Amino acid sequence: MYSNNSESLRDAICFLMDEEKGQKIAFVQFPQNFDNITKNDVYSNSLKVEFRGLDANGGPAYIGTGCFHRRDTLCRKKYKNNYQIDWRTENDRRVEESTTVLEETCKTLASCSYEENTEWEKEMGLKYGCPVEDVITGLSIQCRGWRSVYYNPERKAFLGVVPTTLLPAVVQHKRWSEGDLQIFLSQYCPLVYGRGKIPLKLQISYCIYLLWAYNCLATLYYVGVPSLCIHRGLPLFPKVSSPWVLPFLYVIAAKYGYSLGEFLWSGGTFQEWWNDQRIWLYKRTTSYVFGFTETILKLLGFAKSGFVVTSKVADEDVSPRYKKEVMEFGAPSPMFSILATLSLVNLLSFFRALKMLIMDSQHRVLDLLALQMLLCGLVVVINLPVYGGLFFRKDKGRMPSTVTCQAVIIAIIAHIVALH
Repeated sequence: MYSNNSESLRDAICFLMDEEKGQKIAFVQFPQNFDNITKNDVYSNSLKVEFRGLDANGGPAYIGTGCFHRRDTLCRKKYKNNYQIDWRTENDRRVEESTTVLEETCKTLASCSYEENTEWEKEMGLKYGCPVEDVITGLSIQCRGWRSVYYNPERKAFLGVVPTTLLPAVVQHKRWSEGDLQIFLSQYCPLVYGRGKIPLKLQISYCIYLLWAYNCLATLYYVGVPSLCIHRGLPLFPKVSSPWVLPFLYVIAAKYGYSLGEFLWSGGTFQEWWNDQRIWLYKRTTSYVFGFTETILKLLGFAKSGFVVTSKVADEDVSPRYKKEVMEFGAPSPMFSILATLSLVNLLSFFRALKMLIMDSQHRVLDLLALQMLLCGLVVVINLPVYGGLFFRKDKGRMPSTVTCQAVIIAIIAHIVALH
């Protein structure tokens, strides 16, 4: 991230020095903005909606960048109602120091041993030991009585770059989901650590993101099991003719209608929202699966957490495709194997459903399996870029042949098993 607004520091200081409420503010969090996002944000990197909701529920989380902190809050200071700073005399301290003293202080501060045998990373500074240490740091500050402020000026305060291919994008979310789940399962779980310290609605707001990884379980079920059950004609949802179908239809309409409205209100487009739904599915069937698995293995002592740096640099031939919003696969990865397999399983199930509809003259199949067919059809439509990468594209951004072969074999086996 780099500074894009010279007035951002002044804006943050205005919040911190406000005579009425400034003494309670620990940090001012600016949103993450990027200068290389395409018109419709093909990889859904914009984070348009999240922080507005957190700010309304008690203050945004600290996200490790684009933030101005009050120094005292990083030194384990608790907020007290009578907390005041005399800004007129604060700057008169240590006005003059010798050059030698300053040089020695800087050398000590820059040394590798500065934090040894001190309270740093425990009670002072950032709390390390987790892939998302910034979230724990912000939460601990808020639990000491401080609050945070979200500010999104018209001219973006900070800008950065996002991944221009799919693999780094999902790997980044794998790291985030893994770290968030570790927080939820640790002593810093907001429902326990924040009890009585921060509002319940803020605790729940944190948990929405800390439980990202758990979403993989339900998502894998809904994109796999209902489609496979079509082969045997096994209904998992109420019939269309049954009044019990109405709650399902209401939830579908309300959820996606609200999501679309929220996205448009935040300045997005319909195509951008559709891309967000696609990446939402990809993250939950790849990033969150690996994040959840590695967290469980770590708890059982079979794995260790590692910090994976997300590459923002791509080959020169990637840039033209990215600008045209053509999804980039290219590299072989277990994540792509999962995506390709699930997409082919749903494609075969969709063809099976069409065959059943054509052969059913009394429309019993439609009445019995309508919702499953709708779900299967939506998964097929949302995976159109995957089918293009598997079978139709010839450029370097297509799906690797090894991934294609694996996915085809596994999908055919699943199809045969479902039929028998």
